[in-house]
Amino acid sequence: MGNLYLVRHGQASFGADDYDQLSPRGQEQAVRLGEYWRERGLKFDAVYAGTLKRHQQTLAGIVQGLGSASGLEAQSRPGLNEYDSEALLRAIHPAPLPRPDTPELYRHHFRLLCDALAQWMGGTISPVGMPDWNGFADGVHQVLEEIRHQHSGQNVLLVSSGGPISTAVGQVLGTAPEVTIALNMRLRNIAVTEFSISPKRLMLQSFNTLNHLDSAEYRSWITSA
Repeated sequence: MGNLYLVRHGQASFGADDYDQLSPRGQEQAVRLGEYWRERGLKFDAVYAGTLKRHQQTLAGIVQGLGSASGLEAQSRPGLNEYDSEALLRAIHPAPLPRPDTPELYRHHFRLLCDALAQWMGGTISPVGMPDWNGFADGVHQVLEEIRHQHSGQNVLLVSSGGPISTAVGQVLGTAPEVTIALNMRLRNIAVTEFSISPKRLMLQSFNTLNHLDSAEYRSWITSA
């Protein structure tokens, strides 16, 4: 039986004009995860990643931390790309939102996003430039099926975002949409979720873990946005 390690990208640039860039902390987080796995002798037989910059930058940091033990070329899959949160927000709140630079505005931003996600998943809204929910979920499902059929008995690394990872967990566990949204909102930067891979199914082994940051030296590196 193999293992699939799903990694949410490192800290991006929340609140900036271009969110799709790792912050300096996000770069450090990615390298640290690779170092942690190298220290434990973990090697991967295949690597998958979304095509967004933060996915590719996170993967590059992990590979840097793994060092010479990596040596694998990632297979890029658009089905692992995040939903467009700005398009979702505009679909229910057409007026521009203030930059979420205070705790209150931050909480307001994510309350609106959760509402928009629920409406999108329920088919109530159709955000501009986005697939419907079923199309988004099917993109995630296709990648999981590819991995299940081609990599049973192997270790696979997958780098993506909170939306696709929570969708993958929801599909494996058969959760309701509101639970998938709740899982999404709890995923932390550079967190690892692990599935076991067999020819018949994927099974959840762990969710949203940060063992590589679980020491006094690294605990201040834990972030969510």
